[in-house]
This record gives sequence, structure tokens and C-alpha cells, in this order.
Amino acid sequence: MSVRAAYDGWSTTYDADANLTRNLDRQATASVLGSLRCRSILEIGCGTGKNSALLAQIGRRVTAVDFSEKMLRQAQAKITARHVLFLLADVARAWPCAPNSCDLVTCNLVLEHIADLPFIFAQAERVLAADGRLFICELHPFRQYRGAKAVFQRQGAAVEIPAFTHHLPDFFDSAAGAGLTLAQLQEWWDGDDRRQPPRLVSFLFVKESGAQSDNSIRRVGGP
Repeated sequence: MSVRAAYDGWSTTYDADANLTRNLDRQATASVLGSLRCRSILEIGCGTGKNSALLAQIGRRVTAVDFSEKMLRQAQAKITARHVLFLLADVARAWPCAPNSCDLVTCNLVLEHIADLPFIFAQAERVLAADGRLFICELHPFRQYRGAKAVFQRQGAAVEIPAFTHHLPDFFDSAAGAGLTLAQLQEWWDGDDRRQPPRLVSFLFVKESGAQSDNSIRRVGGP
């Protein structure tokens, strides 16, 4: 089953299904981005809009993109704010945004389904304005090493969605190749048991305006 077909099939129950990854992603996104105020936000892979509502609160204009028409319909039914525009588009191709037009680009639980990571970072750099931010939150590769992937139930059977494993250096290298600077790295657990691998990893990258970059890595939420 293709990724698009899988998410079309999952769309009607995605919000209601028990899903620790989805819930933690929402918490992580609110924690990192909740205090920001942005003029223009691009959300790639918006799905059913689980984070679009937050982005509508912090952004004066939000463009939310997904390639699953049925997931997009769910999002549109929930979020009717006039400053939020939903677009049907494949983020593995050129993004429907002008250069230097966004203060913030967000990407949540999407990149495991994208083979060409450098392309995503290059597109983010293109559409971001100077000092703009790229926020990424993904299933931690440590979980993927143990076989974790996006999966849902249909008619009593598990449907696994095709996925790629991107190692942590792949994110760093792709960002560096696009000229983006890592500002923050966080790892996210379901609870307080740090003996288990974190469920999610998030990154905040910045498109520097030309000032001297601070290349130090800020680690939050880890030991």
C-alpha cells in the first residue's frame, strides 16, 4: 500500500485511535512553539490538523499542506479560521510557496515517509525568510531501529505504512548542506522512564540572517 493510500484509509479514525506518538507530538510541538508569534507559517504534512490549531493561534497566516486529500478534508472540517489555507500538494516536490516568504516551517511525523531528506531542507531554506525557523518532530530513529513505524488497524489487521529510517547525522548533514543552523535538539519520552529509548526527537533549525552563527547544540529533555 502506498503512503498516500494508507493515510487516506487512516483519515476517518486517526484522531480517535489510541496513539501515543500522535499525542506526544502534539505536546512537543506546543512546548517548543507555543510562545512564538509569526507572520507566516508553512505546515508541511498537516494531516488531520492536529497541530494546525496551535499554528493558527501563533501565526497571522498559516498554509497547511498535505498530499492525502482525505486527511486534508478532516483538517478543513475542524479548522475554519480564515487565515488558515489548506492546500493539496506533495511535499516531496517543489513547495507551493514563494522564496523568503515564511517565518516558520513545521514538519511533524512526515520525514519517515520521505526518502530525499536534503530536498526537504533545501525547500525549507528556500521558503524561509532571514532568521526564519524550521521545526521538525519525528519518530526517534532509536525506536525505528527496534522496528517501530506508523501503523493502524483496519478490519482486525495491522496496516503498516512504508517508512525510511533517517539517522540523527542525516538531519544534521542535510541542514548543514542547506545552510541551516541547529538551534535546539530535544528528545521526548512518554513518561519518566529514561531506560527506554525516547519516542520522538525534535529539531529547531534557523536560517541565519548573515550574523555569526552559534553552532552549539542545546540539548533539552535528556540526561
